[in-house]
Amino acid sequence: MILSDKDIKAALKTGKIIVKPTPDLKTQLGSSSLDLRLGYHFLVFKHRKQPFVDPLDPATTDGMTEEVIISKNEPYVIHPNEFVLGSTLEWVEWPNDLAARIEGRSSLGRMGLVIHSTASHIDAGWRGVLTLELRNIGMVPILLHPKMRICQLMFEPLSSPADQPYYLKKGAQYFGRKSTTESASGAKNYK
Repeated sequence: MILSDKDIKAALKTGKIIVKPTPDLKTQLGSSSLDLRLGYHFLVFKHRKQPFVDPLDPATTDGMTEEVIISKNEPYVIHPNEFVLGSTLEWVEWPNDLAARIEGRSSLGRMGLVIHSTASHIDAGWRGVLTLELRNIGMVPILLHPKMRICQLMFEPLSSPADQPYYLKKGAQYFGRKSTTESASGAKNYK
């Protein structure tokens, strides 16, 4: 089951779902989703300096990205086949009995913009901004403007509250992040 617009509004009103800054429901609320906007921070991969990445060796990811911060009047240009990490402008959180899925917006997808590679599920008890795995699979560059609606969240009630929500999970490496976050890879994550 997915929450409807009516249920999302009610959850925002009661504080069950928290979104900061407060969303403009006239433009950001869909019939069964809530649009989030693009933030200002990007992590760009320095692929010319990195010969490979080994998921079992975190030393190979040191210095893999550089931060790019854009101003409100300056879009980020994502070129064809480019892959960068960005983040939502909004901080979001929800309780132990709710999970979410993040999806792209169809209008941007039809231009060739993908906003997540594989990580569409967001655990119950999430708190923080969301890192976006942005890729231009189109043939021409796309301008990414800060504060543009970039993705949508769909909320899914759990059959019962999670015993171990994300914010209580030992080693929850992305909990409470306030900006774009690169991979927290390492051998311990693959064993």
